[in-house]
Amino acid sequence: MENKIFFLVPVSAVLALFFAWYFFHQMKKESEGTITMKKIAKYVREGAMAYLKQQYKVVGIIFIILTLIFAFMAYYLKIQNPWVPFAFLTGGFFSGLAGYIGMSTATYASARTANAAQQSLNAGLRLAFRSGAVMGLVVVGLGLLDISIWFYVLQFVIGALDNTTNLTIASDPSMKLIIITTTTLTFGMGASTQALFARVGGGIFTKAADVGADLVGKVEEGIPEDDPRNPATIADNVGDNVGDVAGMGADLYESYCGSILSTAALGAVAFATKGTAVQFNGVIAPMVIAAVGIILSVVGIFMVKSNEDASQKQLLSSLSRGINFSAVFIAIFSYFILKYLNIPNYLGIWGSMLAGLFGGVAIGKITEYFTSAGYRPTQKISEASKTGPATVIISGIGTGMISTAFPVLVVGISIILSFLFASGFDFSNISMGLYGIAISAVGMLSTLGITLASDAYGPIADNAGGNAEMSGLSPEVRKRTDALDALGNTTAATGKGFAIGSAALTALALMASYLEEIKIAIARIPEKTELFFNAMQTDIHQASIPQLMEYFQINLMNPRVLVGAFIGAMAAFLFCGLTMNAVGRAAQNMVQEVRRQFREIAGIMEGKAEPEYARCVAISTKGAQKEMLLPSLLAIIIPILTGVIFGVSGVMGLLLGSVSTGFILAIFMANSGGAWDNAKKYIEEGNLGGKGSENHKAAVVGDTVGDPFKDTSGPSLNILIKLMSMVSIVMAGLTVAWSLM
Repeated sequence: MENKIFFLVPVSAVLALFFAWYFFHQMKKESEGTITMKKIAKYVREGAMAYLKQQYKVVGIIFIILTLIFAFMAYYLKIQNPWVPFAFLTGGFFSGLAGYIGMSTATYASARTANAAQQSLNAGLRLAFRSGAVMGLVVVGLGLLDISIWFYVLQFVIGALDNTTNLTIASDPSMKLIIITTTTLTFGMGASTQALFARVGGGIFTKAADVGADLVGKVEEGIPEDDPRNPATIADNVGDNVGDVAGMGADLYESYCGSILSTAALGAVAFATKGTAVQFNGVIAPMVIAAVGIILSVVGIFMVKSNEDASQKQLLSSLSRGINFSAVFIAIFSYFILKYLNIPNYLGIWGSMLAGLFGGVAIGKITEYFTSAGYRPTQKISEASKTGPATVIISGIGTGMISTAFPVLVVGISIILSFLFASGFDFSNISMGLYGIAISAVGMLSTLGITLASDAYGPIADNAGGNAEMSGLSPEVRKRTDALDALGNTTAATGKGFAIGSAALTALALMASYLEEIKIAIARIPEKTELFFNAMQTDIHQASIPQLMEYFQINLMNPRVLVGAFIGAMAAFLFCGLTMNAVGRAAQNMVQEVRRQFREIAGIMEGKAEPEYARCVAISTKGAQKEMLLPSLLAIIIPILTGVIFGVSGVMGLLLGSVSTGFILAIFMANSGGAWDNAKKYIEEGNLGGKGSENHKAAVVGDTVGDPFKDTSGPSLNILIKLMSMVSIVMAGLTVAWSLM
C-alpha cells in the first residue's frame, strides 16, 4: 500500500455495519404492541420475505447465466479481464444482501413504530428513523467494504490469471492501477443488474397492490386507507417493503458504488504521469472521502429528534438537522483529506466535490418544494380536485414537467464548475476535468448513510400508519403516524432526487471510463493494437481521450453516433412504457381479485369475515416476477447489440442519449408522482373537504396514476442509464473484437 490512510476505508465500513447492527438490536428491544399489531406485522413480514425469496431465485439464475458468459469471454475468447466474473458476482451478492437486511429491518420496525407513536411523536420518529438508518449504514458499509477488499486483493493478484497484464504492467507501472480500477467497475455492473431487477420487480409488486387497494377500497367502497376490510391492504404494506426498501436500497447501493468506482478509474488515468504514489492517492481519494462521510452520517443520525407538537415543516427540519450537519462537515473534512493526499490541484478538486455536494442539496430542496404539501405546487394540485380527477392529472403532469428545469440547470452548473475547478479552468485538460465531474458525484453521495436513512424511514412510517389503522389504535396515534408518513413521502422524493442527480454525473464519468476500457480491450488484441498505432502513431496505452474519439470518429456528424443517441433516448421511453404497462396489467388482476372478495365473501364490510390477504400477495408476486424480466433484460441487451452493430461510436451515442433523456424523464416522473401523493395527503389532513369527499376521491385517482410514476418507472431510470454504461464497459472487449461497423 502506497498510503496507509487507505485502511480508514475498511475500518469505516466495519463501523457502519456495527452501528447498523446496534440500531437493529435497539429496535428489536422495543415492543410490537398488541396481539393484533403483532399479527399484522407477521403477515407483512412473511409476505415480504416470500416475495424476496422468489425474486432472488429468478435473479440468481440470470446471474449464473451472465457469469458463464463473462467466463467464456475471459477464459476462452480472451477478450476480457479474467477477474470480471468474480467481481460481477460479488457486486450482485452485496447489493442483494443490503436490500434483504434493510427490508428485514423495516418489517420488524413498522409495528414498533406504531406502538412508539402511542407514547409520542418524537418516539415514533426516532424509532422509524434509526430503523431506516440500518438500511443507510448497511448500504454504505457493504459497498465500501466490498470495494476496499477488491482493491486491496487486486494489488497482489491482478496478473495471476493473465500473463498479458503482467507484461503490460512491466512496461508501464502506471497501468497497474488503471487495470485494477477498470476491473472493479465490473463489480458495479453486478450491483446495477441486481438493483434494476429489485427496483422494477419491487415497483411492479407495490404499485399493483397500491392501485388495487386504492381504486376499489377508497374510491368504490369508500373505506379508509389501510382498512383491514380491504383484501389488498396487506399486499400494499408488503409492497412498501419490497419496492421502497429492498428496491430502493439496491438502487442507491449501485449509485454509491458506481460513483466511487468511476472516480477511482478516472483518477488512475488522470494522474498516471505523476508517479505511482500520486496516482494511488488520486485513486483512493473518493474512497477516503466516502469513509469520512460514513462517520459523519453516524453522528448526524443521533441528532434527529422532534417536539411533540411539531408541524410538517418542523418535522422536515428535524431530519434536515442531521443531514445538514453531515453535509457541512464533509465539505470541511474533504478539504483536509485532499490536502493530506497531496493531489495536484487539490484545491480545485475540492471545489469540484463541493459543486456536487451543493448540487445534491439544491436538487433535494427543489424536489421538496415541488412535492411537499407545505408548498404551493402540491397545494395547487389539491385545489384542482375541485373539478375532478382529470384536472388533478393534468396539473400533476404540468408540475412534474416544470420541475425538471431547475434540477437540469443545477446539474449543468455542477458539471461545468466541477470540470473547470479540477482542470484548472482549462477545457483542454480533459482527464482532470472528467475526474472533477466524477468526484462531484462522490460529493453528492458522500453522506448517503444519513440521506438514505431519511429515505428508508418513509416506508417504515407508512407501514406503521397501516398497522395503526388495521389494529384500531386511537385517532391521535393515527394522526401522528400520518404526520410521519407525509414526511416520509417528501424524504423519499428528496432521496430519489439525490439518486437521479448523482446518476447523471456518474453516468458521464462512466462514459469516460468506457473509453479507458476500450484502450485496454484494444491492447488485448495484437492486430487491433497495430491498426491503432498505424492510424494514430501513438501506443494505445499512451492514447488520450481526444485521440480515441478521433480514431473512432465520435462526433455529431457521424451517423453511428446519431443513431446511437436516438436508440438511447428511445430506450428510456421504451423502458418506462414497459414498466408502466406491467403495473397496469398486474393492477387489473388485483382490482378484479379485490372486487371478487368484496362480492363473494359475506361479512367483509361488516368486519365479520377476514379477507383472503394471501391471494392478493400471491397475485402481486406472480405479476412482478413475470413482468420484470423483459424491461430489465432489455437494459443489458440494447448496449450489447448497439456495440456489435455500430461499434464504439454507436455506444457513445447510446450512452449520451440515454443519460440526457433518462435523467430528465426520471425527474419528471418522480416529482409528478410525489406531488400527486402529497396532494392527496393534503386533503386527508382536513383541507378541501377532507377524507371521503369528492375532492379526496379525485386526488386518489391522481395518486393512483402517480404511483408507477414515482415508485416504478421513474426511480428505475437512474439505474437503467448506469447499467447501460456498465454493460458497455464490461462488453468493451466484445465491441472492439466483433463490431460490424
